[in-house]
Amino acid sequence: MSIFNVLLDPVPLPRMVKAEQTYQRSLVLNPEEELLKQLKESNVLSLVRNGMSIAITVGSRGISNQPILVRALVSELKKAGAEPFIIPAMGSHGGATAEGQKSILSGMGITEDFIGAPIRATMETVILGDADQNLPAHIDKYAYEADGIVIINRIKPHVAFRGPYESGLAKMIAIGLGKQRGAEVCHRMGFGHMSKNIPTIAKKTIAETNIMFAVGLLENAYHETARIEIIPTHLLLDREPALQEEAKSLSAKLAFDRLDVLIMDEIGKDISGTGFDTNVVGRYHTPFISGGPDITRVAVLDITNRSKGNGNGLGIVDMTTMRAFNKFKFDMSYPNALTSTVPLSVKIPMVLESDKHAIQAAIRTCNIFDQKTVRLMRIKNTNEMDEVEISESLIKEVERNPYLQITSEPFDLSFDENGNLF
Repeated sequence: MSIFNVLLDPVPLPRMVKAEQTYQRSLVLNPEEELLKQLKESNVLSLVRNGMSIAITVGSRGISNQPILVRALVSELKKAGAEPFIIPAMGSHGGATAEGQKSILSGMGITEDFIGAPIRATMETVILGDADQNLPAHIDKYAYEADGIVIINRIKPHVAFRGPYESGLAKMIAIGLGKQRGAEVCHRMGFGHMSKNIPTIAKKTIAETNIMFAVGLLENAYHETARIEIIPTHLLLDREPALQEEAKSLSAKLAFDRLDVLIMDEIGKDISGTGFDTNVVGRYHTPFISGGPDITRVAVLDITNRSKGNGNGLGIVDMTTMRAFNKFKFDMSYPNALTSTVPLSVKIPMVLESDKHAIQAAIRTCNIFDQKTVRLMRIKNTNEMDEVEISESLIKEVERNPYLQITSEPFDLSFDENGNLF
């Protein structure tokens, strides 16, 4: 018997109940139809000239309906006479290699066969000049050589800083299109400067290139498409802050302000830049952001396959499993941390042999006298929180919460012979 069995096996595990969280549900019922309607009403396709090569940006996040929307955009540009192609606009993600970034696109369903357009991936950039002192604006070489560029991206709160431009269109222009070199420039002075650097570089890139228009996407708390908006380039920097505020109002939140333990089944780069939405969990890797619930211990059980070994985010939780640790790849995780200058997010937390021991370690160290009363919540990931599991100690609070409903009788967590959850 190992020392971990001696220390952790006696820790009691709470009985759990399943619960359903509900949120405001603004929803676009037919996203493809809405995009076509917006393209027609905005008249942006009148900018297309026959034979124009047009680069369409696609980032590294799993965005609801993204493949069908990109495919529809490609189709409409072709009808207007253009020759569109896709470029990965994801800074240093994918291990900061062209092959890695193309692989990320494929994992999200963005393939040449499905989209109907070629994918051109490179890490080579062109410098457009200084956006500000010591702040050169980089742009993907293929995008620079194209006759036009179309930006399509989700607008949402950032996980490391606050400002009028967080994750969204301006960030994709400044950092995504800038590839590893541009991302490094923008991050060099730390996240405390990001709210200024992003619009400054984006403004320079807009002035020096032919960004024709942008497609802004907002999602509700269920990660369904809540809004699609075509934005003419000259209005992009004026319009995005309002959309950022709307995105914050639509964001998912945990139903409890205080927990002893949170269990996340998985994190991954396809879920969030830091593997999980830090705004949801209230755990951050920079001092330039705060808020969210007060959670004593957070345990992560796995890394998604789509993340391809990128374990960004493990460094800001307390416990993980050997399964997740074995998936962690240094060459996929470290380039992002080196570029963003935030090494905390790729540190290794306490690694336990199994799910059961990771959960018991979190309970054992959460500093409550009676471990049987632990306030524990389990979620799949921060993108899928409509169905959750909570410990019996939280049932009375659920009964007083109009956004939560218990959907099962109490049950014991079930583990296989290796101590991993079924």
